[in-house]
Amino acid sequence: MEFKDYYAIMGVARDATQDEIKRAYRKLARKYHPDVSKEADADARFKELGEAYEVLKDAEKRTAYDQLGANWKGGQEFRPPPDWNAGFEFSGGGFTGGDEADYSDFFASLFGRDFRAGGAGRASPHAKGEDHHAKVLINLEDTYHGATRTITLRVPGVDAQGHVITRERILNVTIPKGIREGQHIRLSGQGSAIGGEGQAGDLYLQIEFQAHPLYRVDGRDIYLDLPVAPWEAALGATVKVPTLGGIVEIKIPAGSGSGSGRKLRLNGRGLPGDPPGDCYVILAIALPPADTEAARDVYRKMAQELNFNPRAKMGV
Repeated sequence: MEFKDYYAIMGVARDATQDEIKRAYRKLARKYHPDVSKEADADARFKELGEAYEVLKDAEKRTAYDQLGANWKGGQEFRPPPDWNAGFEFSGGGFTGGDEADYSDFFASLFGRDFRAGGAGRASPHAKGEDHHAKVLINLEDTYHGATRTITLRVPGVDAQGHVITRERILNVTIPKGIREGQHIRLSGQGSAIGGEGQAGDLYLQIEFQAHPLYRVDGRDIYLDLPVAPWEAALGATVKVPTLGGIVEIKIPAGSGSGSGRKLRLNGRGLPGDPPGDCYVILAIALPPADTEAARDVYRKMAQELNFNPRAKMGV
């Protein structure tokens, strides 16, 4: 997928005001409109221009796009960085022109269904104000135990001179025990009111987990790679295992060394729920370093006495 340099497409500086962007669009739209333009690539240029304007005219989309940085060039191979839009509060007004199918894969990768949170911004049947949405990252420990955390959201806007700016909003949020990735926390009345008056909409926080140094998550289950010594795997042992709920002991069956990657299950030691998830311990054989002559002698003795060929099943 190619990166789209929307500023270059519209011929404006990255610090252009919203009025400057609007004027640039009107000028180029007249030049490349398929009904009047004599340019050979008018149709393609007009669609590309419309996509660029859809992003840059909107303070929220423009702020999110700017987070990708200024070092990308048009045409470069691109994939959105993980959680690139976390911590931003968006009203999610959706598209204001064209059809979603008219936009490039690059646009869809940034401003598709996840960004708009399934139609955020539509007024409720009770004439409530606009709902806002934000993606927030939490620690696994917070969902395991439940927690109250202070979060800071960045809210895009436009200053009196027409430049896009962000302000910070600080909120105290209760994280429910057992909340999963993709679920939402609703903060009633923390959206915006219609015209600044009446009942405000709600703020929906979409939950994502911070990368954890030990655990991987799949639904309510968690996975842990556990290093074990060769003799623990071969002879069997009882070893300590870190879980989100604390240290527990697990019995490694004798003969586990026949294949690294053996999976052991700790029932109910995953994320809380009804029922709770499990913790899967994946055994990984860890070899002692041969960093002394004595250690090397042990390995030489093993090679002589064990008559072991790890590639025997491969026929070599």
